[in-house]
Amino acid sequence: MKAGTDDHHRMQEQLERENQALRRQLERLLREARSNEDKMRRFDQLEHRLIGARSIVELLRLLLAEYKSAFGIEFVGLALVDRDLETARLLEAELREDPLLRQGLRLLPSAAPLQQLFGEAAPPRPRLGAFDAECHGALFEGAPRGAIASVALLPLARHGALIGSLHFGSRDAARYEAGTGTHFLERLGGIVGVCLESALNQERLKLDGLTDGLTGVHNRRYFEHRCQIEIAQARRYRHPLACMFLDLDGFKRINDGHGHQSGDEVLRAVGQAIQGQLRAGDTIARYGGEEFVVLLPQTPAQHAREIAERIRQSIAARPVPVPGAQQPLAVTISIGLAMLSAEPSGREAGELAAGLVAAADKALYRAKHGGRNRVVFEE
Repeated sequence: MKAGTDDHHRMQEQLERENQALRRQLERLLREARSNEDKMRRFDQLEHRLIGARSIVELLRLLLAEYKSAFGIEFVGLALVDRDLETARLLEAELREDPLLRQGLRLLPSAAPLQQLFGEAAPPRPRLGAFDAECHGALFEGAPRGAIASVALLPLARHGALIGSLHFGSRDAARYEAGTGTHFLERLGGIVGVCLESALNQERLKLDGLTDGLTGVHNRRYFEHRCQIEIAQARRYRHPLACMFLDLDGFKRINDGHGHQSGDEVLRAVGQAIQGQLRAGDTIARYGGEEFVVLLPQTPAQHAREIAERIRQSIAARPVPVPGAQQPLAVTISIGLAMLSAEPSGREAGELAAGLVAAADKALYRAKHGGRNRVVFEE
């Protein structure tokens, strides 16, 4: 009887251990299910915000900041293929002023670095695994040494071509283990790719309405909007802001003597020549007719004079080939220069912008009446 009792106790203990193990397993599965349910809820919320983003800047900030906080990820980076520097032009002001975009966004001249990351598989799949400083370091610029233990790299593709990649870095070595499921990440990558393409297309449409069709530089509408932004920034950070008003000398004579097609060629050449002397954060626009305007943020008066003089000299030194003319046409330009007042003012940015342009236009008038082909500074 005692042997039978012992066997019964051992069986009960074995069953109890198995039941405890099953309970622990069930509790773990329930925790994972609740975690996945919570993750999907947060993902759905973020997905709706991504789809509803009103601009490329809002979309990028959602990806670089909101995803990090929503899912407890320490490091997020984004790389975009930008072969023609179109995205760089669209974001030039934001990349200059927004630390989040400067640190988290990389613009690539080709898809070659991404193809090295994801290989030749079609379609490309997310890559999960341990952080490798040599392979992944450039993707997480600014991350302290040793701060990232595991990474998830999500390819962003549209119409069979890589357009970018989204990168997550975690301090937890087990967060992104090689071989783990990637369904959630693949879905995220697909949505982000669609949203990026849509946002960039919207920006292109907006840019079309802000670009001068003849010269390819910005138009007056864009300049008036940008001027108020630059003035607000200059006042906030106490930075100097210069404005140039430029006008081609004797343009009516070119149109009358050589035709409007030749005049168009001259305008295009002059717009390109001005653009070629400017920095990435400067603004050029065709103001109307043969007039151009330029904004030079964070530029003291002496430096602005030097830039204006370089523009004047470069245009005078490069005659413009035009249809039907035996020789290229010699072209000169007059430039009026003014600085935003450093004195505190209670006036609105729009009023200050009008005053700044008027001051540059006044200096241009003096340059014209002083003999043309010269730079005049409005003190």
